[in-house]
Amino acid sequence: MNAPSGTPPRCLTVAGSDSGGGAGIQADLRTFALLGCHGSSALTAVTAQNSVGVHGVYPLEPGAVGAQIDAVLSDIGADAVKTGMLHSAPIIEAVAEALGRHGVERLVVDPVMVAKGGAPLLRDDARDALVGRLLPRALLVTPNLPEAEALGGRPIRSAEDREAAARRVIEAGARAVLVKGGHAEGAEVEDLLLLADGGTHRFRSPRVPTPHTHGTGCTLSAAIAAFLARGEGLVDAVRRARAVLVEAVANAYPLGAGHGPTNPWAGSPLVARHGVLERLWEAWEILEEANPVELIPEVQSNLAEALPAAAAFDDVAAFPGRIVRAGSRVRRVDGPRFGASRHMAKILLASARWGSPFRAVMNVRYGEDVLEACRALGLRVEGFSRAEEPREVKEREGSTLEW
Repeated sequence: MNAPSGTPPRCLTVAGSDSGGGAGIQADLRTFALLGCHGSSALTAVTAQNSVGVHGVYPLEPGAVGAQIDAVLSDIGADAVKTGMLHSAPIIEAVAEALGRHGVERLVVDPVMVAKGGAPLLRDDARDALVGRLLPRALLVTPNLPEAEALGGRPIRSAEDREAAARRVIEAGARAVLVKGGHAEGAEVEDLLLLADGGTHRFRSPRVPTPHTHGTGCTLSAAIAAFLARGEGLVDAVRRARAVLVEAVANAYPLGAGHGPTNPWAGSPLVARHGVLERLWEAWEILEEANPVELIPEVQSNLAEALPAAAAFDDVAAFPGRIVRAGSRVRRVDGPRFGASRHMAKILLASARWGSPFRAVMNVRYGEDVLEACRALGLRVEGFSRAEEPREVKEREGSTLEW
């Protein structure tokens, strides 16, 4: 089903719930949102789980799983689908049938078998259903090394063994397989992508020394699905998703007494924007308490901060309507917003183009007393003269601050 104009890319996860929030559909939906996709879910099982381990698995009826998939795909649709914990052969059968009914093409299968703490999440009798019913529908299968061993039926002790295991997954009908190397030893992590046409790609990244890796497989497969939904080719989707995962693991945090979760939101544009607005609110609280009315110039004032690598007016936040002097008090017209002041944005964008590290600016009253106070604080004072303004700048309205 094609999405209406204005709808973001759509992703569906078919997986279990992690009550601790580190993996499962919770990790999938976080990753979809991070990458600008609308996330839908079809729940296969509920787990009683925390950072230490899985204390109980409560599967849904296969018919209920299929009904969720039908409900989503018959109305909302999906540009890509990923599966995670499927638990049993009957659930796998229901999932395969439902995906077949709706002609799903971009299917990422994360063959979840064992939880981070070691608890089994796939019944022993479900492997044949996974290989026979779901892998033939998959655009990509993303096993870790133990899962690749289980799917291939042989131990993996070398790079050649990895390729052989990947080929056996391809022989089962998958169009591509990504054998993840996180369980191997070494300073680097190497993942092997094998395509059905025989093409191979190897992706390497430094190993992050952390025990907090809960949800890595879910985050990676969800990110691949999200990039596929956004129109990326498979190889680029894998490459970009791995970059997301590397950052998520590098910024993982402790939670509970066991393995903490990955943190894909670290460094995201949404987090950066929120941080800018929070700092502007904090700055306003300082101004409001100090009430420096003597610093407000006749044209009134404003305070702005730019995002890292800001390149457009909407990358700079300021106070709409400026910060003004109202009687004996400093007042703001409204709260900080991005794109609120082209006047202030011009200064910061021009500064960024020249490599300046400064990302915040406030205009205050000019006066020798103000300059002396700045010098007393150890600040460096710089200036410019309008007399030196080039002719082309003078002739272009509103270009002085940029100059």
